[in-house]
Amino acid sequence: MRKVEDNYFLKQFGQNLKTVRISKGFTQEHLADCLNVEISQISRIERGVNCTSIINLKKIADSLKVDVGELFNF
Repeated sequence: MRKVEDNYFLKQFGQNLKTVRISKGFTQEHLADCLNVEISQISRIERGVNCTSIINLKKIADSLKVDVGELFNF
């Protein structure tokens, strides 16, 4: 059961990240450039396929100019 809950959480996080990213006028490419990562990494996070690090979460929040907590507001 835990794996199902974890997958659901990752998908919800990814959907929220996408919503925040779009509301800030960022494309996946622009965010990836800010983080110095491949676009595919942003895509995997947004689809809930990839679990990213805490450091990357901070970098994402900083790039989008939001509080880290906003990324978990879902």
